[in-house]
Amino acid sequence: MNTAVAETTNLKNHSVVSKDRWLAQRKALLAREKELTHLRDQIARERRAMPWTRVEKNYTFDTPEGLRTLADLFEGRRQLVVQHFMLGPEWEQGCPSCSYMADHIAGMKVHLEHRDVTMLVVSRAPLAEIERFRERMGWQFKWVSAYDSDFNYDFGVSFRPQEWAEGKGEVYYNYSVRPFPAQEAPGVSVFYKDDAGEVFHTYSTYERGVEVMMGTYNLLDLVPKGRDEHNPVHAMDWVRHHDRYEPQPLAAKPAAGSCCHGDDHGNH
Repeated sequence: MNTAVAETTNLKNHSVVSKDRWLAQRKALLAREKELTHLRDQIARERRAMPWTRVEKNYTFDTPEGLRTLADLFEGRRQLVVQHFMLGPEWEQGCPSCSYMADHIAGMKVHLEHRDVTMLVVSRAPLAEIERFRERMGWQFKWVSAYDSDFNYDFGVSFRPQEWAEGKGEVYYNYSVRPFPAQEAPGVSVFYKDDAGEVFHTYSTYERGVEVMMGTYNLLDLVPKGRDEHNPVHAMDWVRHHDRYEPQPLAAKPAAGSCCHGDDHGNH
């Protein structure tokens, strides 16, 4: 999973202006932000207007409650959001970037449920392997296994070894044939169930589209250092499982009598 690498802002010599000049530039930026908001709203309307496809296969999933169909996973609601989590059979642990996404679920879950949305996670690893990793991470959301199902393959987030080998590492992902370094990939898919119990696929997004689940990025985009990502190949190489980060030291306090803008603080 990759994200854009932002240009580095020079914090040490960053421009400092009068309040009036700051306000003028803030108002100009606000106009651009409103354009983005209106564009996002328009794209959301176009997304909802997209035609659906009927889910013809009877997909089944292994869950802690036993085998369940895709229709069962809605749990009485009409809308279902699935995080395709990269955890393949016999993997030691789940993908750190997918874990970063999943860390955001707990706070969203109750609010989604009050908007007629069930959210859950699907991986191709067997249920026992999922449960072992979920216990380590302390997550409480529903996470099911598609190990004995074509679900992951059909929705473009798992690639059979033969397919991957024959394509010499090129697979059909994010609506095009392209190189991909693994046999599991991230994504988010959305489904709807009607009164007759029929299930429809309404939307899927991949690559940077999965940032819809990464609320942390929205806040990082506000702060002076931004996302602070510099690896053009794998921008998210800073992400760790939440139980694997090193403790972060507090910023050093200014020495007595020193100026808070002194040279000793240029790298903070």
